[in-house]
Amino acid sequence: MESALLREEIVRARKDAGFTQEQVAAALEWSPSKLLRIEGGKSGITRTDLSALLNHYGVTSESRQQRLQELARGARERPWWSGYRGLLRDAYLTFVGYEAGASYLRHYHSSVFPGLLQLEDYAAVLSTRPGEETTAATRPAVKLRLERQRHLAERADPPKMQFLLDESVLRRQIGVRRDPGVQQRQIRHAVEIARTDPRVEIQVVPFGVGFHAGLYVAGFTLLEFDGPLDDVLYIEAGRDASQLITGGLDPVSDYRAYYQEVMDEAMTPDKSLEFMLEVAEELDRL
Repeated sequence: MESALLREEIVRARKDAGFTQEQVAAALEWSPSKLLRIEGGKSGITRTDLSALLNHYGVTSESRQQRLQELARGARERPWWSGYRGLLRDAYLTFVGYEAGASYLRHYHSSVFPGLLQLEDYAAVLSTRPGEETTAATRPAVKLRLERQRHLAERADPPKMQFLLDESVLRRQIGVRRDPGVQQRQIRHAVEIARTDPRVEIQVVPFGVGFHAGLYVAGFTLLEFDGPLDDVLYIEAGRDASQLITGGLDPVSDYRAYYQEVMDEAMTPDKSLEFMLEVAEELDRL
């Protein structure tokens, strides 16, 4: 997260000062690729190089310089999710890094519970291909989901989290062929989280509303931050087609509008939790 904030601040400072990357590289006698790598997050930045950049950009505020140096120091440390590099997609791990520092997380899903609400056995089923045994609890994707939950809960300033779920998320009996009770346990687990954690809110979009904007995608997440960092959008579209969009681009605004449209169709939080427990009871009787 620190590296993302630092890159945003460095790019913003350069643009505010009215310089191109080529002009900065020439003035500091750097190779053009050096600044490209720093701004693109491909390489870190030393304390000396950061000071040179900030002075060139006219950033003289001692408090801002100190803050950016602290970000740079944090960016040089290995984040907890770095152990998954090479095991999971880079775009997903970049999203996890942004998520780790977000102040407000908004999730929508049309088919399964989002990772931050998942029980281990539910997550294991989702990570198991047809015909495989449910030994997926030891797989990186499952372990990372559980670590994401733990690290967000243990933050000094835990984020607010809002979840919009299509009714199909409740009705689809994930894992029924291996463990007939996993769906009901997952539903009740999500309800318990929402009832005991004031940071968490869940709303359900019932089948009765018919077609709605959220059905265009399987799921997406919007991240908001305290400070200057723009909102981040992560679109879930399958194992190899998911997208991470940053920088205040138009798709982020579009998905904010989609989210609001879906929320307008959803039941209230209290009614949603009651409905979820009713569905769990129905599934118990099947």
